[in-house]
Amino acid sequence: MKDNRPVNLDIGSMRLPITAWASITHRASGVFLFVASVLMLWALDRSLRSPESFARLAEVLSGGAVRLVLWLVATGLLYHSIAGVRHLIMDAGIGESMAGGVLGARLVIASTFVLSLILGVWLW
Repeated sequence: MKDNRPVNLDIGSMRLPITAWASITHRASGVFLFVASVLMLWALDRSLRSPESFARLAEVLSGGAVRLVLWLVATGLLYHSIAGVRHLIMDAGIGESMAGGVLGARLVIASTFVLSLILGVWLW
């Protein structure tokens, strides 16, 4: 009797195309932003409570480690937004081929890299 059950594939040994990595990281950045929104809402709450609370928050946010966290959150937001625009463009029928998908994924990654560098220079 022939066994037609699905085979467990070792995903770690597979080489995924750049389009797959762009899709996976777009989803991961969405989860990251959802978790980071708790931190951002807390900071917003602290900044609106009183002038003293705002001053304390501004002092905390001027630290190097906190700036790194802010840069990571902003970079995640940049990537997620740019990749989202890419998906909207693809929903309009542009870049749906494999070549178009690869070009779109490369543009998303490159533009996020450049904008995150600019953001890092601005923060520091």
